[in-house]
Amino acid sequence: MKLPASKTEMREQLEKQVREYLGRGGAVQAVARGASGRDDSSGAPGFRSFTQRPREERTYVPEVVAAIEARRRKPRETRPARSGKPRLVRKAVYDDFGEPIRWEWVDKS
Repeated sequence: MKLPASKTEMREQLEKQVREYLGRGGAVQAVARGASGRDDSSGAPGFRSFTQRPREERTYVPEVVAAIEARRRKPRETRPARSGKPRLVRKAVYDDFGEPIRWEWVDKS
């Protein structure tokens, strides 16, 4: 049986199977909510078996950890103070109807 590529194909395939089953005289008495007709032990695509594995030992590398800690604790260099240049920002000039006419550079401070 070919697996469907999309949800639409899956839905159509499932509806077709139900119609065929009911057409041969089959009847559905009750299906528990969340139950699946797919047998997960068949190795169907998308099925993953999560088995418990023993915990792996980690290799502790103290020199690498020490280098990372040293970089983290290193104080950051401060930037030099800004010069006395004015800080300019672009500001729109609007007409009476709220439409922008032009842009002007204005001192922000």
